[in-house]
Amino acid sequence: MKKDIYNTIQKPLLTEKVTNLMNQNNQYAFKVSKDASKKQIKKAVEKLFSVNVTDVTVVINKGKVKRSRYGLRRKSDWKKAYISLAEGQSIDMGTE
Repeated sequence: MKKDIYNTIQKPLLTEKVTNLMNQNNQYAFKVSKDASKKQIKKAVEKLFSVNVTDVTVVINKGKVKRSRYGLRRKSDWKKAYISLAEGQSIDMGTE
């Protein structure tokens, strides 16, 4: 089960937008595997961080086309999950 948790959640995302969401709406963002469902993401975050998740929103980011000396190449698509936590709970993301 632990292996599934770490395969589901690949890494936290720390951007300016996510930092504002963390402070205002108690939402966090993670890069997750492309085949993970909302239920799997919710269970993985609850087990990994011992918090109560109230909502999960998933966004699929399309890969960009990059130019190199060998022609055009397309980066792979990836999935991002926005996690809303219950009131009064938080995850330490090391943003201080």
